[in-house]
Amino acid sequence: MYDVELNHITKTYENGAVQAVKDVSFGVKKGELFGLIGPDGAGKTSIFRMLTTLLIPDSGTASVNGFDVVEDFREIRKRVGYMPGKFSLYQDLTVEENLEFFATVFNTSIEENYDLIKDIYVQIEPFKKRRAGKLSGGMKQKLALSCALIHRPTVLFLDEPTTGVDAVSRKEFWEMLRRLKEQGITILVSTPYMDEAALCERIALIQNGSILSINTPQEIINSYPKPLYAIKAHKMSALLHALRDSNLVDSAFSFGEWHHITLQDSVTAEQLKVSLQAEFPTVQMEAIEPGIEDCFIQQSLAQHEVEL
Repeated sequence: MYDVELNHITKTYENGAVQAVKDVSFGVKKGELFGLIGPDGAGKTSIFRMLTTLLIPDSGTASVNGFDVVEDFREIRKRVGYMPGKFSLYQDLTVEENLEFFATVFNTSIEENYDLIKDIYVQIEPFKKRRAGKLSGGMKQKLALSCALIHRPTVLFLDEPTTGVDAVSRKEFWEMLRRLKEQGITILVSTPYMDEAALCERIALIQNGSILSINTPQEIINSYPKPLYAIKAHKMSALLHALRDSNLVDSAFSFGEWHHITLQDSVTAEQLKVSLQAEFPTVQMEAIEPGIEDCFIQQSLAQHEVEL
C-alpha cells in the first residue's frame, strides 16, 4: 500500500485553457524519499498543492495516508507538513515566534516535538530573537522546515526547497532529509536541479504536466537507449551547429564545456571525428555515462515526437 497515491489526476487553469497536470499517476511508499524532478512550469507545485488539499483536482483521485484529498482534507491537514517553494512564514515574527505559532495551530508545543527538529533548530537557535525576514536564505530554509515538522507529520512535502540557496546549504539540507527519513517520515521533494535526483530513492521525471518516467535514479540512467559521447573543440558554437546539421549525429546538446551527442545507428565515433577534423582540427570526443539531465532531455524529445 502506498502512503501517497495519485490516479489519473488532472488540473487545468484559465477555464481549461492551461493544462498544468495531465493524467498523472504514481505512488510513494511509506518512509520513502521520493523526488519529483522537472523544470519550472512542469506541474510540480500543482501536484503538491492538490496532495496537501490546497487545490481540488479537476479529475482523478489522490490519497495521503489512505485519506482522500477532497473528502478527507481535514484529516490530511493534520498529518502532513508542507514547505512551499516561496518562503511563506511571517516575516515580522521572530524565529521563535514563528515556531511557537505553528506549534499552537496544531495543538502541540515546541517542547513536545523538539526531538524531531533538534538537529535542524540548533543551527538557527542562536538567532531565535531575529525576525524571519532578516534571515539568510539557508536560515530561512531551516526555519521553514522546522515549522513544517513541529506537529510531527507522517508525510512531508517540500516544494523546491533548495532553490535560491547556496551550495553548502543545499548539501546540509539533503543531509537533514536523510536523517528525517530514518525516523520513518515519508518525504516528497520537488526540484528543478537534476543533480539532486541522485539523492532520492525513486524519482518521477515530469515535463509539461506529464510524467516521463518513474524509477530509481540508476535505473533511469540504465534505460538510456544509446551510447552517449562528450565532444568539444575550439569553436563550440560552430561545432554545435555542425553536429546538428550532420547526418551522422542523432542528437546534440550543449553541456557546459562539452556537447553531449548520440550517433545514428551503425555510425562510429571515429567516423564522426574524421568528418569534423577539417573544420575542427582540435576536436576531442569520448564516451561517457549519461546523467539524469541527459535522460530527461532524451525522454522529453521522445514524448514530443509521440505527441506530434
